[in-house]
Amino acid sequence: MTTTPGTRTPPTKQDLLAAMRPLAIDVGIPLGLYYLLHSGFGTSVWLALVLSSISPAVRAGASLAARHTPNRLAMLMLAVNLAGLVVSALSGDPRAMIAKDSLVSSVIVVAILVSVATRRPLMSEALKPFLTKGHPDRTDAWDRLAASSARFRRLEALFSIIWGLALLADCAARLAGAYTLPVGTMVWLGTVLIVGTIVLASLVSGIASAPMDAMISAEVAAGPPGAATRTTRGHGDRQPAAMARG
Repeated sequence: MTTTPGTRTPPTKQDLLAAMRPLAIDVGIPLGLYYLLHSGFGTSVWLALVLSSISPAVRAGASLAARHTPNRLAMLMLAVNLAGLVVSALSGDPRAMIAKDSLVSSVIVVAILVSVATRRPLMSEALKPFLTKGHPDRTDAWDRLAASSARFRRLEALFSIIWGLALLADCAARLAGAYTLPVGTMVWLGTVLIVGTIVLASLVSGIASAPMDAMISAEVAAGPPGAATRTTRGHGDRQPAAMARG
């Protein structure tokens, strides 16, 4: 079965699962295991963090051995868990225990902002599956744009910057609140702050993700490079797809 350039076929279940697999394995499994062990079975924070670190440690090591490139999501989760182990050694002071959440979150912030500086935006690991929707044509379009379009790369970096700055503000607010507001207030306010941060970052980051989505759709419609280079006598020359994309 053949399709013309720009014709979309619905992504299969296998396509969607393949697109979401990295997030599920590298983020979902460690987080789920931590909460299952700590909240479900009542294990200590320390033991839950150690056991939930096994999966990302194995994934990071396997990726480094096989491709000589670290798995960034697995490395991030491992770093977060290690930070959690360090701050879990803090005293039983309730303010210190509230502050430790912001210290752990700061590891994520640093990772995001450093990834932008190295031109490998970390948040793209989560954004790409949602924009491509598991569709092979859209995935190929993302890869072509990431390689050839400076505007696409700027938007990609902007998306990560927005999330990094939003989470940085949340860390600062919760750290300040831990030592200036009553403990009882911060117990509920900390949750409100992180939920509000996620909602706000999701809305604001649309200024980057929406144009990226449109560019991907246009790229799919244009087809792979060379698909639009055919000319028809008497009807004028068509511009190559690469030229049309700028």
